[in-house]
Amino acid sequence: MNDQQLREEICEIGARLYNRGYAAANDGNISCRIGENEVLCTPTLISKGFMKPEDLCVVDLEGNQLRGQRKRTSEILLHLSVYRSRDDVRSVVHCHPPHATAFAIAGEPIPQGIHPEAEFFLGNVGFTKYETPGTAAFADSVLPFVEKTNTIVLASHGTVSYDDSVERAFWWTDVLDSYCRVLILAKQLGGVQRLPDEKVAELIDAKAAWGMSDARLTDGVDDLAGNAVFQSELEAAGVVPRAFPRTKKG
Repeated sequence: MNDQQLREEICEIGARLYNRGYAAANDGNISCRIGENEVLCTPTLISKGFMKPEDLCVVDLEGNQLRGQRKRTSEILLHLSVYRSRDDVRSVVHCHPPHATAFAIAGEPIPQGIHPEAEFFLGNVGFTKYETPGTAAFADSVLPFVEKTNTIVLASHGTVSYDDSVERAFWWTDVLDSYCRVLILAKQLGGVQRLPDEKVAELIDAKAAWGMSDARLTDGVDDLAGNAVFQSELEAAGVVPRAFPRTKKG
């Protein structure tokens, strides 16, 4: 994919974020690694639904702007923390999908052991300690999670997802918000039905068979449905299940 095609793809994903209500007004930002020390990113103060390829700018891995007529996004440091931690990541998407952001604001961890698709595609979702957006501390807040997941909830703020393409980075945000929406609807109906532990284990094994990684396997976690991979980080951030408490089901 050449530079122009990549710029057009970022604009297309930006339009999807805007049209799905994941990035209101000028919210959200998208980036893509284009070289060893160069990242193409969206500018600040522009609606992601109406960007043009020429609006995008280029920064280095320290956040210094190298090219572009518009000023780079103020939250690029968040993206760069991911790139510096994961050589395999080529694109990062940050936005405020409403249902996942509701979990972020409520301090409610994303529960496991409920929905097969969430187990298979999301797996372990990180949840950061709150830091002021745009700061170095905010960028560093993802570091405890970034190597073991592709999807992170940013406390009281939104989400960040990442993968080897802009399309796939967007997918994880879309899957996460869909799952959170279903959870909220199920809660209104009286609650959720938990999958038996052995059925969760079958889903984790199926992921491995498809060549998909899951830290519950590599870390040797016994509790597959209890957010055990990130338990210490969640507790340190004061993120505890209230809307979706877990009663262990064998």
